[in-house]
Amino acid sequence: MTAPEVQNGTSSAATRLAAIRVETIVKRYGDFEAVKGIDFEVSDGEIFGLLGPNGAGKSTLIRMMTTLIPITSGRAIIAGHDVAKEPNAVRNVIGVIPQALTSDLDLTVEENLSIYAKLYSVPKAEREKNINEILEAVDLIKWRAAETKTLSGGMRRRLEIARGLVHNPRIFFLDEPTTGLDPVSRIAVWEMLNNLKKNRNLTMLLTTHYMEEADRLCDRIAIVDHGMLVALGTPVELKRSVPGSEVVEVQFNREDEQWPGRLRLLAGVTDVQSQSAGVYRILTGNGSQTTTELVEMASKLSEQLTSLSVQNTSLDDVFVHYTGRQLRDEQVKAVFRMPAKEGAF
Repeated sequence: MTAPEVQNGTSSAATRLAAIRVETIVKRYGDFEAVKGIDFEVSDGEIFGLLGPNGAGKSTLIRMMTTLIPITSGRAIIAGHDVAKEPNAVRNVIGVIPQALTSDLDLTVEENLSIYAKLYSVPKAEREKNINEILEAVDLIKWRAAETKTLSGGMRRRLEIARGLVHNPRIFFLDEPTTGLDPVSRIAVWEMLNNLKKNRNLTMLLTTHYMEEADRLCDRIAIVDHGMLVALGTPVELKRSVPGSEVVEVQFNREDEQWPGRLRLLAGVTDVQSQSAGVYRILTGNGSQTTTELVEMASKLSEQLTSLSVQNTSLDDVFVHYTGRQLRDEQVKAVFRMPAKEGAF
């Protein structure tokens, strides 16, 4: 399935070489279709994000592209190599960072990197040079001799990223790279990934269910839901595609089933989303006018506003627009668990 390209979202990308090309890719487990015929391209040097809830098919897509599970139908071309026909060639040009932290806890930082480089047959002189450069890039030089089990969660995540780069891959796959990190560590990883892209000429494909992560990191974003690609474009293009350029968030002191209907009649309103009892997100093309009329309406009805704010359209609004529901961990449960025999990250 080809997602709607938002305002020619691939026009700038099309002028560059495609590092990744996915053509009508499908993954089935018996009667269950986890990925339903997805098409997209990732340009050389781009950071491309797959945004969606847990269970949407993002990790399954990465597993197929990185040769970990077979493709049911369609194909994936990575750096010019067909994943199904040339898996070893694909493995030699990619780095993969799984969701789980997999570095050996009893080895030092440097030992973890050295073992991984040896698995890729990186010559000794090049291996030592790469380790030094990567440790500098991820700010772990001071901890090269530290046992991995002594590192913080954020430092271990940086080690995982360093390990995936020690053999100089051209394309970097990251599956939920900041899951489980505190906000400060998450921002540090974002900054590091942006620097790595600039300094090492990397193409990156990452999955995430964090809206801010996708917005801050990605040149383009593909929204995935129920195994389908439902929208594709830059963060700005995706936001512009949603009717209503601003969002008014309002909380009333009491719930009333008539609020949604009343709010939809305000000037400029294109959509009203109920958040919880008495709390609403109002998408509008004119935030100031909508807010003015809202305050006047509440005054006439003798209703009290507990809070009121105006903000720009977010990726959360984009996700609701294209999927009809909010992107929340607790609202989405994975509908399938991959069989152990096919492997997992």
